[in-house]
Amino acid sequence: MDYAYLAAGIVFGLGALGAGIGNGLIFSKTVEGISRQPELRGALTATAFIGVGLVEAMPIISLVLAFMWAQ
Repeated sequence: MDYAYLAAGIVFGLGALGAGIGNGLIFSKTVEGISRQPELRGALTATAFIGVGLVEAMPIISLVLAFMWAQ
């Protein structure tokens, strides 16, 4: 039995799980910051979207690794 596909699925699943948790933390802290200082809404939102872009690189990298590993 070939376990490469199972390992690839685990790699991608953990990468997606980590990104989901990271995105949740980023936006929860952004909403908290906006509620404390509403005048910084634009800056906090822009920073949050940059952070999400960086966090979303993890599932993309894990997907590429999963495809490479499964071959």
